[in-house]
Amino acid sequence: MLSILMSFLSACLWPSSSSESLAAKYSESKGKQEGLLWYKDSAQHLAGEFSMAVVQANNLLEDQSQVESGPLSTLDSGPYGTFVGIYDGHGGPETSRFVNDHLFQHLKRFAAEEDSMSVDVIRKAYEATEEGFLGVVAKQWAVKPHIAAVGSCCLVGVVCDGRLYVANVGDSRAVLGKVTKATGEVIALQLSAEHNVSIESVRHEMHSLHPDDSRIVVLKHNVWRVKGLIQVSRSIGDVYLKKAEFNKEPLYTKYRLREPMKRPILSGEPSITVHDLQPDDQFLIFASDGLWEQLSNQEAVEIVQNHPRNGIAKRLVKAALHEAAKKREMRYSDLNKIERGVRRHFHDDITVVVLFLDTNLLSKASSSFRKPPSVSIRGAGITLPKKF
Repeated sequence: MLSILMSFLSACLWPSSSSESLAAKYSESKGKQEGLLWYKDSAQHLAGEFSMAVVQANNLLEDQSQVESGPLSTLDSGPYGTFVGIYDGHGGPETSRFVNDHLFQHLKRFAAEEDSMSVDVIRKAYEATEEGFLGVVAKQWAVKPHIAAVGSCCLVGVVCDGRLYVANVGDSRAVLGKVTKATGEVIALQLSAEHNVSIESVRHEMHSLHPDDSRIVVLKHNVWRVKGLIQVSRSIGDVYLKKAEFNKEPLYTKYRLREPMKRPILSGEPSITVHDLQPDDQFLIFASDGLWEQLSNQEAVEIVQNHPRNGIAKRLVKAALHEAAKKREMRYSDLNKIERGVRRHFHDDITVVVLFLDTNLLSKASSSFRKPPSVSIRGAGITLPKKF
C-alpha cells in the first residue's frame, strides 16, 4: 500500500519522470458522453491544444480514433511528437478496432529501429497492421468468414520535429487551416489524398491497374463502387478483395466474385505527404467522411476559426448533424432522438479531431531534452471495444 502511495506522489511531484504521471493519465483519458455523442472539449498535446468528438450512428460504432502525444518510439531518446489516428470501419467494427489497438504500437517500434520519424516508418506501420489483421482473418475464417469482408479507412497524422506527416487509405480527410498574410483570412488546404471511386481520378487509377477488367468500377444505384461492392479503393482489411483464398465459400455469396481473382483488387498502400509546418499554419482538422459528407473543407475551417477552441470538435460534429437534419427536412432536435442503428439512415458515424499548432511549443518540443508528459486518449461510443 505504501509503495502505491509513493508511486502516486512521485507521479504528481515529478511528472517528467520516466513513468507517466498518474494525474495526467487520469485527466487525459476521460471524455464525456451525451447520448450518442462522445467528446473531449480540450486537452494539451506537445505542440498546443486539441479537441475531439465522436457521434455514433451505427448500432456498433465503426469509427475508432486516438490521439497520442509524447514518445513516438519505444526509446527514451525519442522522437517525441503527436500522433492522430482516425479509423473509419465498414462492414463491422473489427478492423477499425484492430487498427486502433495495433497501428501506433507498430509505428513506435519502427521509429525506435530508425531512431527517427519518417515516411518509411509510417509505411511499415501500415504494412504490419495490414499483415496483422490478415492473420486474424486466417485464424477466424472457418468460424467467422464474414470477417474477410470487414475493413477500415485509416487516416494518420504525425507532428514531429516541425514536420507534419499525413498518411491515408480510404476517404477520411485531413485539412489544414492556414492564415493568408495579405488578408488575415484562414484558408483550407487539404493534405490527404482520398481513395474513393466517386472521384474520377481514382476510377482512372483503378482502370489502369486492371486494364483487362472493364467492370472493375461499376455505377450501382447511382453510386460508383469497386466491383459493385465497395466505394473505397484502398483500405486496411477487406481481405476478400485482396486474397483469392478468402473470396470463396464459406464467405457469403454477395461478397464473392463471379470470375477468379487474378491480382489484389484493393490496396493497403497509404498515400503519404510531408508538410513542413510554418507560423501561418494554425490548426489541423482530421475527420472521417461522415463530417465531409455534410461540410466543405472551407466551411469546417471557418467554424474552427470563428469560434472558441474549447469544444470545437463537438461544434463541428453538431454543425454536420444540423446539415444532415436540414437535408431530410427535419429538426435537429428530432434527429437527436433517433436511436443508433436507425440513425445510420440519416448520417454516418462522425469522428473529428482538431489539433491546434502553437509555433513556440513546436520549437520547444523539437529541442527539449526533458522528457515530456504523455497523453493518450481514444474516441468512444456507447459500446465497449473488443480486444483481439
